[in-house]
Amino acid sequence: MPIRMTGGNGTRVSDFILMSFSSLPTEIQSLLFMTFLVFYLITLTGNSLIILVTLTDPMLHSPMYFFLRNLSFLEIVFNLVIVPKMLGTLLARDTSISFLGCATQMYFFFFFGVDECALLATMAYDRYVAICDPLHYPIIMNQRTCAKLAAASWFPGFPVGIVQTMWLFSFPFCGTNKVNHFFCDSPPVLSLVCANTAMFEIYAIIGTILFVMIPCMLILCSYTCIAAAILKIPSAKGKRKAFSTCSSHLLVVSLFYVSLSLTYFRPKSNNSPESKKLLSLSHTVVTPMLNPIIYSLRNNEVKNALSQNFHKAINLRNCIL
Repeated sequence: MPIRMTGGNGTRVSDFILMSFSSLPTEIQSLLFMTFLVFYLITLTGNSLIILVTLTDPMLHSPMYFFLRNLSFLEIVFNLVIVPKMLGTLLARDTSISFLGCATQMYFFFFFGVDECALLATMAYDRYVAICDPLHYPIIMNQRTCAKLAAASWFPGFPVGIVQTMWLFSFPFCGTNKVNHFFCDSPPVLSLVCANTAMFEIYAIIGTILFVMIPCMLILCSYTCIAAAILKIPSAKGKRKAFSTCSSHLLVVSLFYVSLSLTYFRPKSNNSPESKKLLSLSHTVVTPMLNPIIYSLRNNEVKNALSQNFHKAINLRNCIL
């Protein structure tokens, strides 16, 4: 039983219960556990390989792959925040999470979510410079600039996560402590608050516009300019080559924002808790798994580097044996 300490007009909750997929039969939960575990292992392996290959292959020491390494690392740590606890709720049926643990999970969810929006916008800018101003690309996207852009991409999540998490968890909680989700997301936790949350909701809307929609608009502007530049290329081969350098990123961006929109921007009347859980899986579990697959299958340089490293590993193994 959760321990609660009464204080003032509200109740201080010492822990929460993640409802996760507890309404489903045990057999279905076991199947979900195996499915999500496979997805999780693919995510860790795929993104780790992207980091390793882009670090070890000199041909991939370019700004595009520098930002890709950042994205792969972000996907790994983002998954660490959400998936292990979800797997625990499915396997051990341990659905409790401490008050501090819930706040920590929510903080890192905001932190990495906002940073991914900023990082995807930075990667779009890199592709814009590469295609629209190729002659000045090495000068504009030098190592120092790339480092600054990466740092700027990682920074916004810190204040957003701190303010939103501390503000939400400063509210009093009353009644049930059951969070109808598989992780501590803001809407289901906010529904447990017994206080006026109007100002918090206004802040959340403003934060969404600033840190989610503005990067999305910058990405759209970048790709509008990129499309215009590609159409001006006279040869069909040149057009294909130019498009291939940004197609992987464009697909990743589309998956990210479509899944995010379906989860958080649908009308409440069409957004039951169970459907929201399923939609949340798209950007917390599925998209991080697909990203390294997309970059591996649609990028010849990454495919060649992976193939070379695989053959080196096989040759090394044969030499040892």
